Amino acid sequence: MSDVADLPLKGAQRSWSAQADHFALGKWTPLQVFDAYARRIMRLNPSLNAVLDTRLEAARKEAADSADRWARGAPLSQIDGAVVLVKANIAVEGLPWHAGIKAYERRIAREDAACVAALKAAGAVIVGTLNMEEGALGAVTDNPWYGRTLNPWSGEGETLTPGGSSGGSGAAVAAGLCVMALGTDTMGSVRIPAAYCGVSGLKPSRGYISTDGVIALSTTLDHVGPLTRSARDLPAFVSALSGDPERVERGLTGLKIGRWRFEDALDADAEVLAAFDRACAQLERAGAEFVDVRPEAYEYGRTRRRGLLISEIEGHGVHAEGLRDNPRGFSDHFRRLLDWGASQPADKARAAYAAIKAVEEDAARWFAEVDLVVAPTALEPAFQFGQEVPAGQADLTAFADMAGVPAAAVPMGLSEAGRPLSLQFIAAQGQDGLAMKAARQFEILTGGPFTPPGY
Repeated sequence: MSDVADLPLKGAQRSWSAQADHFALGKWTPLQVFDAYARRIMRLNPSLNAVLDTRLEAARKEAADSADRWARGAPLSQIDGAVVLVKANIAVEGLPWHAGIKAYERRIAREDAACVAALKAAGAVIVGTLNMEEGALGAVTDNPWYGRTLNPWSGEGETLTPGGSSGGSGAAVAAGLCVMALGTDTMGSVRIPAAYCGVSGLKPSRGYISTDGVIALSTTLDHVGPLTRSARDLPAFVSALSGDPERVERGLTGLKIGRWRFEDALDADAEVLAAFDRACAQLERAGAEFVDVRPEAYEYGRTRRRGLLISEIEGHGVHAEGLRDNPRGFSDHFRRLLDWGASQPADKARAAYAAIKAVEEDAARWFAEVDLVVAPTALEPAFQFGQEVPAGQADLTAFADMAGVPAAAVPMGLSEAGRPLSLQFIAAQGQDGLAMKAARQFEILTGGPFTPPGY
């Protein structure tokens, strides 16, 4: 699905680091790269349904301005000219801002979300918005109002989910429709699409990247995070999003890594388990020291369901006015989930919030002993639309959201059927750079990043 019109977006050239190097050398310009991305969106998106709304004319002007800055040797930042797409629950001035909910389809954002404003201030070129699960509550990105997003790793005759709720973000990066996409992660919604789509993604420390201008699902658990083709690119975008200068982190040698021993508690695909074993062995050969870790308070499905309850309670509060004024603008499924959360007794809600505190204590215990914890991102590869969603899909991702700690997802190979498998590095609060550095070094060990066949 690539041709000469995609130049300069072939292979490794889709990574931001490669594009920035070419800008600095004058081999390409941000305007040329923007035009290539715009052509890919026009050609590929009709079958993928990842991109919903665009601002191509304004974005092209911004790309031309970036090209002028690079020509003068004066880029605004290390991401000046980067082509970015944004999940539809994050405000982009002048575009529909609806979070995949029909009730809000005519609402136009009057100003950028804080994270989008930060990217624009750094020179990034914001092209448009991306499909997502309705209200950011879901696992497959089959939106009842805006349609289904196809995972680019789908083979002939397959319709694989890109995961949720940031499925449009994962699919757009994997298909080469942008160099970075913004998503939101409440219990895994950046990392699960990254896993299923074979890209990298970061769920940052709580509060590290502003959620101002995001239509919330859970004000307690929501995080904004980037998805990129290569883990190498994450730090530059996170620096722009957070305002925190990129730090040089130490390598794997001498790191003490906790191997999350979940196997006795959860069912996992055999290929995921085998890939995880290989990943740990690769990290150990690279100089890391391993110890086994298990959570004490985090009870997998039970605790994850408490996180879901918090999302339903807080989501109902966010959408109370819309539910009252335009109930038909919410699907029956989404409305039932929110109404159920609002109907639960106070003691059940208190227990759910208490569970978050307990998970924070779990994380504190872990990171008093180890530098990082590793686990698979998802317990299974991407599956077909129409198949039952695995009950434990978010059992290994929800922990980091509840604890407020960073977690970086990176591919750890492909299944026999050619579907991506993913590893996550979980770090202590504020150690986002360490999680990203480990993901990048692991990517080098595995020969990644990976590109879907034909893309």
